[in-house]
Amino acid sequence: MRDEEKAKDQLIKELQKMREKVGGLEEVKLEYNQMDRKLKQTYKKLQKFMEGTAYIIMKVVETRDPYSIGHQQRVSKLTTAIAQKMKLPQDKIEGIRIASLVHDIGKINLPTEIISKPNKLIEVEFNLIKNYPRVGYNILKKLDFPWPVAEIVFQHQEKIDGSGYPRGLKGDEICIEAKILGVANVVEAMSSYKSYRPALSVGEALAEISKNKNILFDPKVVDVCLGLFKKKDFKF
Repeated sequence: MRDEEKAKDQLIKELQKMREKVGGLEEVKLEYNQMDRKLKQTYKKLQKFMEGTAYIIMKVVETRDPYSIGHQQRVSKLTTAIAQKMKLPQDKIEGIRIASLVHDIGKINLPTEIISKPNKLIEVEFNLIKNYPRVGYNILKKLDFPWPVAEIVFQHQEKIDGSGYPRGLKGDEICIEAKILGVANVVEAMSSYKSYRPALSVGEALAEISKNKNILFDPKVVDVCLGLFKKKDFKF
């Protein structure tokens, strides 16, 4: 009987230890859940702050160039749709969405007579224009975005054949976010009214990127963009 009692006592002790361990795990789980909630709340606050910053930058650009009102928002809508269709990671999608909202910030450095000029730009004026992505980069790199916003903006006028500006990057030297932004920017800009020409149709803009697929623009990005308009009925 004593052996049985000893075994029983030992079993009770083991069960108590197990309950204590389970209780400890429950406490850890509770603490983890609380921390997870706090992290999510902090991220949402950060996201709102970043969006607010992007909105202010966007409005600054629009006050300098009335022809650009709504341009960056429409480009952001298209870049986000392309990135989602390409199944990019969520952080890249968010990064390109924010970068698209501020991609023209470098234009605040340009004289208004160049921005709103109704005629074709002369060479010296176009050379000033070609530097605006670098100016945008220098402004945005000072902001602590959790995505490579400044670099995306720096690269968005580059072309895969190396004919873009300001650095003449080509192929895989250009990040996928900038390739997407480059295509969306062209489609929206061509189909919008400018000081130097009336708006073209979306069809003409799509024909332009299709013609330059695998020359100026990434072929996969172009195909996805075309599919959004032709198969998914995308509208700005």
